[in-house]
Amino acid sequence: MARIEWYADFVNTSYRPNKNDLVALFYFEPAKGVSSKEAAGRIASESSTGTWTTLHKLPPRMKDLMATAYEIKGNYVKIAYPLDLWEAGNAPQLLSGIAGNIFGMKALKNLRLMDVVLPPSYLKNFKGPRHGIHGLRRLMKVKRRPMLGAVPKPKVGFSASEHAQVGFETWLGGFDLVKDDENLTSQKFNRFSERVRLMTKLRDKAERETGERKDALINITGETREMIKRAKVLHEHGWRYAMLDVVVCGTSAVQTMREVLGDYGIAIHAHRAMHASFDRNLKHGITMQFLAKLMRLIGVDEIHGGTAVGKLVGGKHEVNSIANVLREKKTRAEAGTLLAQNWGSIKPAFPVSSGGLHPGLVPEVMRILGKECVILVSGGIHGHPKGTRAGAIAARQAVEASMHGIALEEYAKKHEELAQALKKWGRLKPK
Repeated sequence: MARIEWYADFVNTSYRPNKNDLVALFYFEPAKGVSSKEAAGRIASESSTGTWTTLHKLPPRMKDLMATAYEIKGNYVKIAYPLDLWEAGNAPQLLSGIAGNIFGMKALKNLRLMDVVLPPSYLKNFKGPRHGIHGLRRLMKVKRRPMLGAVPKPKVGFSASEHAQVGFETWLGGFDLVKDDENLTSQKFNRFSERVRLMTKLRDKAERETGERKDALINITGETREMIKRAKVLHEHGWRYAMLDVVVCGTSAVQTMREVLGDYGIAIHAHRAMHASFDRNLKHGITMQFLAKLMRLIGVDEIHGGTAVGKLVGGKHEVNSIANVLREKKTRAEAGTLLAQNWGSIKPAFPVSSGGLHPGLVPEVMRILGKECVILVSGGIHGHPKGTRAGAIAARQAVEASMHGIALEEYAKKHEELAQALKKWGRLKPK
């Protein structure tokens, strides 16, 4: 009987990747009756040049374009992809291969893309963050401490005027940034243009009163041409940041907006809304670490990465791994999670910690992430017994205490706002 399948041709445990190969690490579980070798071959085949059956005739170049599963250890496989499989500078096309049809194959019970090593020959086609960590610090004139921001809460429902007033109180309390939430764009109760106009007026007033730079992460998410129009509005009003819901927008839109916003000198704050739909299942989907890598590659300046102590999923190891991917010039390998990555000239990006934080949790966040991060404390300032401004002051005091290695309870003896926050929340970890 003639050979029908050719998946085994995509497995070669003697192969060693060359300097131009992209190398992907997958966690996989074969379906019942499928061997590990066949499953690995199917992943390599479907994500490169293969199909389900042997073919009558192939041009010689096909051999050079085949992906190779070269290391199988338990439920992990490393697959090397020739550089010529990939279009230069095309992030959507990359995902179409390494994160495309392979997730729907019946021969696999579970499949999870853990990480990918991107060689210099591939990296050179991407610009990465325009500002990066150091550029954002210069932009906001914040030299050492974490950047601080807050979302007016509840998430949506405020009018543009109410939203701007909450933002003003946040700025006066010592915060650098006021942030739209992911589902606020331009609804009838809070139009984008009106929000920008009112926020600009109060930003300028807050800067005069505090002597500090103030900005906002105003959400421009929408159809790409609409985002381009909104970016222009932000530029005309002197804003230094724009916020994108990068997962729902997609990599193509993010790449476009990196160019548009870059021309305006505007930084990208990346909200990761929808990420948990494909990264929460530890056996299937794509890791948040790889999403963070992809977003750094295509040009965001900061992206949410979890808190480990707040209300959202993601433990300390994951939060640290995401920070490793975003901040380091050379990402350190982590067994079963990350592959070593040299970022070359691509700038580092800030990890953003958000979701269920209050002043009492600030020291734990800083123990995990250090000073090179953005901390968003929203409900945890607006719920302060004395209101938003006092809540922001309390969070800033918590940062100051942590910077000086002083316990919050000790610092609170001479800082009333922090004492009031601790009395309400203590060290509560929301669920």
